[in-house]
Amino acid sequence: MLSIRGFWRRHRRKLIVSAGLLGSGYTLYKLYNAHKQRLLDLEEELEAERQTNELVKAQLQAHFESIQRIADTTTLPYAIHYLQSRISEDLDLSDTMKRLIEAKSQPSLLTPAEKIELWERLKILSFVKMVLSLWAMTLLSLYIRVQVNILGRHLYIDTARKLGSSPLLEEADQFGKHGEQEFLATADYLSSYGMTQLIPSMEMAAKEVLNGKHLKDTFSAPALRETIMQILDRFVSINGPHHWVTYLVPENAVAYKHLTATSSSGLEAATTSLHPDMDKLDQLMVEARFVLSSEDFGNIVDISLSSVVDAVIEEMGLHPSNGDSSSFPSGVPLAKLLPRVSKMGPLLLEETVRNKFIQVVRNLPAVQLFYTHLYANMPGVA
Repeated sequence: MLSIRGFWRRHRRKLIVSAGLLGSGYTLYKLYNAHKQRLLDLEEELEAERQTNELVKAQLQAHFESIQRIADTTTLPYAIHYLQSRISEDLDLSDTMKRLIEAKSQPSLLTPAEKIELWERLKILSFVKMVLSLWAMTLLSLYIRVQVNILGRHLYIDTARKLGSSPLLEEADQFGKHGEQEFLATADYLSSYGMTQLIPSMEMAAKEVLNGKHLKDTFSAPALRETIMQILDRFVSINGPHHWVTYLVPENAVAYKHLTATSSSGLEAATTSLHPDMDKLDQLMVEARFVLSSEDFGNIVDISLSSVVDAVIEEMGLHPSNGDSSSFPSGVPLAKLLPRVSKMGPLLLEETVRNKFIQVVRNLPAVQLFYTHLYANMPGVA
């Protein structure tokens, strides 16, 4: 015992220092290991987060592409078919053309004043039908894509919340709720109700622009393009810059329900059909109006209409082919141009799989970019 005490007294300082060093070393070792483990845990968390983000991006891309296919293969073909039927019915030129043809073989059937009146009517209605078909096809194509992207974004978020971290979104392509189905059904609003106001407005615009343009006047490709664009510009300005939105989207869900029920089953049915999904339908309509009234969408409309007008001019054969400027050196008399104008309406409203004008709109880079941004960053609505 004495030897141990003596050893302790002789080497106490060394032993204390050695113990301190050992303790410090052990503590530093433990701290190092803990820090290293935290770094490893952080790296694992970051990797898991990265994988989750990549998965979400892949899901969003797949869902976005699926939503676009819904617009192209389901909603748009039906809406275009219904639109074509309505325009053909309301802007039928056959009677006017028949009377002019009969008068050509039997001059005594019509007085000179009656012939002039019929030709003027044919001139106005031919341009009205073509420009209205052009505008309605373009705007309906754009609007339906707005619809499905709004719905798709809502559905993706709702489904993701329900499924939590699950990577599967089995319900992602199904617009199953009643309010969502009714919102998609408003794609027919233009044909069913908007056309009532659209046709008189377009006819007013065409009359103003075509006033003073005679059947003997020649039209070159630039002149025809300018005429079409003037009619479109005048049409848009008649009732205000965004009034055309009322032709595409109902004012609100309640007004829409009453309108559709009154036209089919009576006002009583409209009252009894009000249900909780009305709030959802109204919200979707508000969002659609918000998007359609935005400056970005207005730019997309201008780009799309301009591109379709160019495609129409080319389809009518007024552009010189292969750079041959002698094809139509001085233009075509308006009287000879009218048959081509009247034939463009049905071509603009052909079924979607064959409709080159719908393809023109669909393939515009600016249009594709707009809908990518719309789906990924749905704007808020005040």
